[in-house]
Amino acid sequence: MTDAPILRRLDHDADATSAGATTRRDATELPRFVRAKSPLRISFAGGGTDLPSYYNDRGGAVLVATIDKYSYVSLVPRTEPDVRISSLDFDIDVKFNLGDEPIPNGVLDLAKAAIRRFNVTEGFELSLQSDAPPGSGLGSSSSMTVAIIGAMLEWLRGRLDPYEIAELAYTIERRDLGIAGGKQDQYAAAFGGFNHIEFSAAQIAVTPLRIRQDVLNDLEAHLLLCYTGHTRLSSGLIEKQVRYYAEGRRDTLEGMARLHQLCPQMRDALTRGDLAQFAELLEEASVAKKQMNPHITDERIDAMSAAARNKGALAGKILGAGGGGFMLVFVPVDARKQVRRALEELGGQFVSFGFEVQGLASWASGCP
Repeated sequence: MTDAPILRRLDHDADATSAGATTRRDATELPRFVRAKSPLRISFAGGGTDLPSYYNDRGGAVLVATIDKYSYVSLVPRTEPDVRISSLDFDIDVKFNLGDEPIPNGVLDLAKAAIRRFNVTEGFELSLQSDAPPGSGLGSSSSMTVAIIGAMLEWLRGRLDPYEIAELAYTIERRDLGIAGGKQDQYAAAFGGFNHIEFSAAQIAVTPLRIRQDVLNDLEAHLLLCYTGHTRLSSGLIEKQVRYYAEGRRDTLEGMARLHQLCPQMRDALTRGDLAQFAELLEEASVAKKQMNPHITDERIDAMSAAARNKGALAGKILGAGGGGFMLVFVPVDARKQVRRALEELGGQFVSFGFEVQGLASWASGCP
């Protein structure tokens, strides 16, 4: 981890961002309360090719959409010279004095690392809450990191664009804390909406999709989001994938190449409104993902996938790094009831959702 806070080094540290920022120091101007939220995401194809170890050599892409489930942050300035962080989901609290080095120890480390990147001279309290737990496959950790950055920038009147926010979140997670993973989650949360994101050694390009509203409505009608009953820690699976790629494992290379190819094909199917082809490609993405890393699934997930298909589902894909969390299922509308019942009998739990067009949002408030 580098030593200087981000707002003190924005003009000098290309690892985090190259943009300038401003921050206020007059405590009388501080808002009473600051809020931020950033959306969770569904990744349809390309996950794994957003790892620098891959895209720096071969280029990568993802097709990703944010949904109306969020990470929430509330910030309350304090007169005392300390920082207090609270997780409302896990009933965990951390406190440290301004000027002290917050120690990564597995307890709210994302928040500690994000705060460390800012030049803070006033005390404050940070409250965190998420619509999904870590290991859900919905990008919740990166979404929370982006929301914390948004709250800090709102409070300090810092200015970063979505590219810079995504890169800062990546720096905090992957470099400061050493958490294995790619870049799609940070970009999805910062930008929001339905995006085709392309990765290369030279640049990262986010292209919003122009999909007719009737097509989006129909896509929502055909998709089910099912919690498999347990979460997973993704780092071990991602590290296996990185190792397989470095070793030149043939199935891994072929699976990643196919996932990369599927992104523009799925993008074009959506923009044409061809959901039948989209479902076929989503199933291909599921097969290619297993080819890339066979450890993303287990007997429980395989049984749920088979049960869904036996009841009429056209495609099913485990989200995120795999090993648990949420499964996305494409189902003919007249088969939704049968598929839901079959998966519920195996312990599946369904969450309703819609697509979200907005990314990170932050605002000041005068109300607790």
